[in-house]
Amino acid sequence: MVVSQVGGTRSVRKIGRAAKLPGDRIGMPEGHFRGELVTFACCQRPWTLRKMAPLPRAMRRTGRAIGRCHRDVNGRSVTLHLQHSIARKRPDCRSGDHQSLTIWIDMKPLPLLAGLLLALPFAAVAKAPSNPSAPIDIPAETFKLDNGLTVIVHTDRKAPIVAVNLWYHVGSKNERPGRTGFAHLFEHLMFQGSEHNKGEFISPLEALGATDLNGTTDFDRTNYFENIPTTALDTTLWLESDRMGHLLGAIDQKVLDEQRGVVQNEKREGDNSPYGKTFESMLMGLFPEGHPYRWEIIGSMDDLNAATLTDVKHWFETWYGPANTVLVLAGDIDVPTAKEKVTKYFGDIPPGPAHTRLKSYVPELAANKRELMHDRVGLARVMRAWTVPGVGGKTAEELGLAARILGGSKTSRLNKRLVLDEQVAASVAVYYYPLEIAGLFVVQADAKPGVEIAQLEAMIDAELARFLKDGPTAEEVKRSQSVIQASVIRGAERIGGFGGKADILAECFTYTGNPHCYRESLSNLATATPASIAAQARQWLSRPNYTLEVQPFPDYKPTASTVDRKAGVPATTAFPDLAFPNIQRGQLANGVPVVLAERHETPVVQVRFMFDAGYAADFGRKLGTAGFTLGMLDEGTGKRNAVQIAEEAELLGAQFGTYSSLDASGLGLSALSQNLQPSLNLVADLLMNPSFPSKEMERVRGQWLANLEQEKKEPNSQAMRVLPPLIYGDQHPYGIPLTGSGTEASIKSISADDMRAFHRDFVRPDNLTIVVVGDTDMAAITAALNEAVGSWKPAASARPTKSLPTVERPKAARVFLIDKPNAEQSLILAGETLPPASAPDYLQTNTAISAFGGLFSARLNMNLREDKHWAYGAYAWAGPARGQRLMSASAGVQSDKTIESLQEMQREFVELVSTREITADELQSVINNDVRSLPGYYETSGAVTAEISNMVLFGRPDDYVRTMKARTEAQTLEQVRQAAKQHIDPNALTWVIVGDLKKIEAGIRALKLGEVQVIDPDASTH
Repeated sequence: MVVSQVGGTRSVRKIGRAAKLPGDRIGMPEGHFRGELVTFACCQRPWTLRKMAPLPRAMRRTGRAIGRCHRDVNGRSVTLHLQHSIARKRPDCRSGDHQSLTIWIDMKPLPLLAGLLLALPFAAVAKAPSNPSAPIDIPAETFKLDNGLTVIVHTDRKAPIVAVNLWYHVGSKNERPGRTGFAHLFEHLMFQGSEHNKGEFISPLEALGATDLNGTTDFDRTNYFENIPTTALDTTLWLESDRMGHLLGAIDQKVLDEQRGVVQNEKREGDNSPYGKTFESMLMGLFPEGHPYRWEIIGSMDDLNAATLTDVKHWFETWYGPANTVLVLAGDIDVPTAKEKVTKYFGDIPPGPAHTRLKSYVPELAANKRELMHDRVGLARVMRAWTVPGVGGKTAEELGLAARILGGSKTSRLNKRLVLDEQVAASVAVYYYPLEIAGLFVVQADAKPGVEIAQLEAMIDAELARFLKDGPTAEEVKRSQSVIQASVIRGAERIGGFGGKADILAECFTYTGNPHCYRESLSNLATATPASIAAQARQWLSRPNYTLEVQPFPDYKPTASTVDRKAGVPATTAFPDLAFPNIQRGQLANGVPVVLAERHETPVVQVRFMFDAGYAADFGRKLGTAGFTLGMLDEGTGKRNAVQIAEEAELLGAQFGTYSSLDASGLGLSALSQNLQPSLNLVADLLMNPSFPSKEMERVRGQWLANLEQEKKEPNSQAMRVLPPLIYGDQHPYGIPLTGSGTEASIKSISADDMRAFHRDFVRPDNLTIVVVGDTDMAAITAALNEAVGSWKPAASARPTKSLPTVERPKAARVFLIDKPNAEQSLILAGETLPPASAPDYLQTNTAISAFGGLFSARLNMNLREDKHWAYGAYAWAGPARGQRLMSASAGVQSDKTIESLQEMQREFVELVSTREITADELQSVINNDVRSLPGYYETSGAVTAEISNMVLFGRPDDYVRTMKARTEAQTLEQVRQAAKQHIDPNALTWVIVGDLKKIEAGIRALKLGEVQVIDPDASTH
């Protein structure tokens, strides 16, 4: 276990395409983001965030996810389509109702627990940000069943939910050449039901309202986890024990072939992404033949094709026994209850064989090695890597600190020199990636256009040499420790999911046999010194290394059981009620409204300054002005420059980030309670006194243009850039690229005067609402906010208003094609307008779309993924908007099935409103999932902040959440069917298809769906 996992990037592929990286809290609606500009679409709502380091996709842990989170993690842009696991958590968010949702992504590579805890550190509270060694604890008791199953129990009664987390000590490291990718393929098979639970494993859990439901595969382990209502614990343990002890009877050749196809589509999608094959090359370059880290987790196509049912049986019987597993129960549970229930359901399962384990194998290259790769990327990249020790011992913490100081934050050495000062790099990152028997230390940088890789490498070499000679400063070490401690405190709320307390305990036990190994890791971290960090860096980074240069392609155009499993899945009949904090309203001295929800479990306060602006405010201005202007707020004020702002935030343990969505813009702050006033004063300076310095503006402009270049190469981004202009037209504020990133021409033309004008018109106190959630009360927060922004006065000019006219749908369907030569997949996207979020049947419309394409078990996904395995996922969604909102459906399909997939999607649309309307079972499934997941959804302050912000943005009443259950359950089948028929017109859809036109164009034209046009995506976004 290592606390200081830093800088790095390891993505997790889940059931739908979700990803998780160190310092990147995907799937958790809290945290913050800072640094380089990043645009992503949450539920097809665009957000402009700021991130610090490039995030290479290939550092991935592979798994399954109910959600669909596609990310182009390439160092410049991240595109997220969170259609289930994040967005589908509320009844009226069936299709992604999170325009105001802050997916607080800590894009800074923070020091975190290694391996598992790559997204959020352990959940316990330290006291003082100035003392990195402050104790934390996760009280837990461990017991072992007679069959060897280790059970760890942690009690946390703050919400009526229990995190169930199983770690099997087996991963891709345990495969053999010729059968690579099998650990991950088997994980997919574990979701296909079991002998006594026929059908999809997740269906009963969806019905119970399970959240954070997932499974992932890593090099060293495979895990499965879910958060469930306390009353559903028996059902969940029955399901988990049934697939642990009774899986093989449910797996036949058909199921194996189906999931093999799904995994291969997942691999195609990853390999087809920019920089998609860099990690595979790095592994093969660093690890010798015979080393178990030499291949990627997802494996090779040939090996996946070779997998047999005999392999399935052998893998299950070898690795999936109780004696090779740890089960963690965390939350609303106690030890006596856990012992009784776990023994009842798991006690009769045979233990499985004993295993001999390799403890350490850190190879060393004989000499430096270098490779050149050409890929369809926007920017040249250099990656330099060393093999180093993995988890355990002081080495891990100290290498992690070295990574953060070198390239893990805005204030890091390489970022300062390459990005801020010399401006030769669009982005830079250094990350330490610890595994069980070895680790990786990687330096990565993307060259700005026109900069030679040799120039970039020379500067990297110079900074590394200086670091190895002199080591870090005491101030650099202190800042990193402060950031780590602040992250630890923010992890205190989560019991489950990625990086929750259950994950920490399971990881610790799996790798060390001690569920509390994080204590030693924290102690190692706190006692690290500049001298000890320098010594580790000199020892390991002076060894031979591997360098990969990526250049763009030239642009030429058992105990006795009392369980009767034959009786079927036990029914859960009672579900806990939703708990949501009371909403209080106040006002500052200058009239700014304040909306507060108190939460005192963790000493953190979330503050969101929300302005009525958004990308719609770009209308009549240069596209991208809203996002660009908000993105410049932390680049300098009259009192502080960009580095001083970052350094002050680190010392305070504060995190903040700016954002723009379709209808709103703002700044979010996460502050430690004890540092609330200075944190507010800092962000107040950013809001009130931005200076828009020319040097920083040109640097950020270069990063933004690099983002745009990458958007043009990623199919989802390409399609979502052109769809809104095609639907709304160029005379509507919504008729802009959904990413909100503007165009190359507009970004190049935006001046500091343009930013000052936007700031004057929209970032002003008479256009502001402040939402506060956390450890404060109305008197205290009003006083603090009055000191920070209470004297802020609006400009003398009148505040602009936004006009959102109604647009007519096209008279017939239209098809627009974008050519992506040699693409292995085609992206199919369909869209049309729906009434605004204020429409009286908004809830019923979203319910219909959820049943159609919002759930994993919805029609589109079951058709294209589960039945035909042509796609890794197919979903539909409709985010909220003040004006007519956009409904979309999409699927990434293998190229040779593009025509058939298009036919199937059109057929599903037609039948939805004619011969196969929403059924009673489908309606009930959506209602059950939404209502039963509500109690666990608002576990974190970030989720509460997002909900209240939506209420403010869309004018919803204060009892909106409290009445959500009743409103959801009151829907009738006729209401939902009528909403679908009234608002979804299959004959007025606008289709955008991105793929290799020489393979698919003729077939698409032959379908005669509507007028077909081949478009230039750049020209189509005016």
